[in-house]
Amino acid sequence: MTMQIINAAEMSGEIRLRQVMAMLSEAFGDLRRGDEQSPTRTLLQHGPSETLISPAAWNRRGVASVKITTLTPGNAERGLPLIQGLVLLTDIDTGQMLALFDGASLTALRTGAVAGLATQLCAPEQAGDLAILGAGVQARATLLAMLAVRQIRRVRIFSRSALRTQEFAHWARTLTTAPVSVCSSAFEAVQGADLICTTTSTRAREPLVYADWVAPGVHLNIIGGTHEDAIEVDPALLKTAFVVVETGAAAREDAGEIRSAMAEGYIQPEGLNELGALVLGESAATAGQTTVFRSVGLAIEDTAAAVALYPFREKKPC
Repeated sequence: MTMQIINAAEMSGEIRLRQVMAMLSEAFGDLRRGDEQSPTRTLLQHGPSETLISPAAWNRRGVASVKITTLTPGNAERGLPLIQGLVLLTDIDTGQMLALFDGASLTALRTGAVAGLATQLCAPEQAGDLAILGAGVQARATLLAMLAVRQIRRVRIFSRSALRTQEFAHWARTLTTAPVSVCSSAFEAVQGADLICTTTSTRAREPLVYADWVAPGVHLNIIGGTHEDAIEVDPALLKTAFVVVETGAAAREDAGEIRSAMAEGYIQPEGLNELGALVLGESAATAGQTTVFRSVGLAIEDTAAAVALYPFREKKPC
């Protein structure tokens, strides 16, 4: 059996995005039932860059994966991606190496797909006034996911990089007939929006979006930040919101908004609703309630995305 190389082009398109969303839903259900686990990542800090090693097995599907990712905040000035890496998919029974994926593309796709799944489960059907903070690879993947799950009526973009923002806006206009506008501030972008997605690489503890900027009933996807204490959205918003996370343990470990909100007493551990609980119908927001999905990324998400993208065929002798 020859190991396949799956590149960025082979991960693109709405069909593949929806395949990944469906596989993620299945994986989160298994996590919630306790049938599977997603181990913590190993972090290697070296100079200005970080290397993350993320292994996970999905026993029911008979596969495992390991992702090696580098995260280098200074790469934007070099014209290089913030995130680079590889994902290796293996067969649990035989140990064979099935496929090697471009890690940055897989990460962007599955992170956008997780936000899409959360939006599908939380946001009102009529939500379609979208604000995106950030203009990088993850912002693009998130826009694609929002377009797949909701009828987007307007897109507003804010990023601190004027050039990247204009490039992102130009690209966005090729995807949708909805008006796409560039905003001069985060406040301008989120005012009146009913879908808010934050996709920045901030390491700061000062929020980009304040609680009193957000109208009741809005759905937010918080998927940026490059540090466990980094904050994109005001933790005070979590006091009254329906808060969704991948797993409670991972959120308490790596999500700055969750850590801060718990330290301030805004939310208790039992106030964290796991995505798998929503998938299985165990919990849901009340009508008109603000919903916040805070993602940190789990290794099993890479496994699930790889399964969705790998062209499985009947096994033949090597």
